[in-house]
Amino acid sequence: MVVEVRGDRGLAQVAGDQRGVVHVSQLAALGIGRSAVRHRIAKGQLHAVLPSVLAVGSPVLQLYGAETAALLYAGENTVISHESAAALWRLMATPSFVALTVISRKVKVQPRVRVHRVSTLDIRDVRLCQGFPVTAPARTLIDCAKHPNIDRLLNEARALKLVKDSEIEAAMERCPGRTGVKAMRALLAVEKDTGYTRSEAERHLKRIIKEAGIEQPIFNSYVEGFQADAYWPGLKVIVEVDGYPFHGHWAAFQRDRARDNKLVGAGYLVLRFTWQQLTRKPLLVVAEIVRALSVRIHTTPAAPKTVGSPQT
Repeated sequence: MVVEVRGDRGLAQVAGDQRGVVHVSQLAALGIGRSAVRHRIAKGQLHAVLPSVLAVGSPVLQLYGAETAALLYAGENTVISHESAAALWRLMATPSFVALTVISRKVKVQPRVRVHRVSTLDIRDVRLCQGFPVTAPARTLIDCAKHPNIDRLLNEARALKLVKDSEIEAAMERCPGRTGVKAMRALLAVEKDTGYTRSEAERHLKRIIKEAGIEQPIFNSYVEGFQADAYWPGLKVIVEVDGYPFHGHWAAFQRDRARDNKLVGAGYLVLRFTWQQLTRKPLLVVAEIVRALSVRIHTTPAAPKTVGSPQT
């Protein structure tokens, strides 16, 4: 970054370009020495965020200010990775920490900063996202392969057209010993022989609900003009089961989101599970259904709409 002015005007320019955070080395380059920095901290003009990283004006960080501060702290040869990269790619909610991958260097871990170290990182596994150096979607999925919702992350990345399976395979070949490669290969292998059909999904869902002693829902009923896989009318809770061959393309992704938005807007709680979760993580499915029903148990929703024609 080229700063044409020094002092407070230069500080405002740098902070404006860096989401409100600066490194002490940048302050020095602006002619703001250590004593001036201490003075500004005492007056509440600067606020410590991480070692050598300060927020300008307010201790409340701007959007993506935490990621910017973490990169300034860690220095060169650093990329945002793991859960933080997944959040930037819009595959999951932003975590309470910033995950970084540092190449051939050691960086001390700090509160709300998780540091992963690698000896090398292929340039094909790095992208720019929101202006940040970030692990590419395929590498991000590998790094997150042990996340409990990795199947959802994978299907979301496919639906958003961020990644192809061939790109994931190529990325795994570039880091064969990386943590997560084994889990990702297992997930892709399961999908190749998924066995998903709507009738099979219904049978599995009925079985685990019965075995868990959960109140039986209505299966394959129409709610607000849409067919629901399972529906608890008294509590306005809906469960849908997604299989990648049916839900992992862009048109279906858009249709499902529009459908969910309409149902949520009408007061329904919609849960979505993948075929893999239904067949390989039934306890997770049961726990989430029970929690959803418990949340609604003390509500008194309006009489549900259970009949009608499919939405066209």
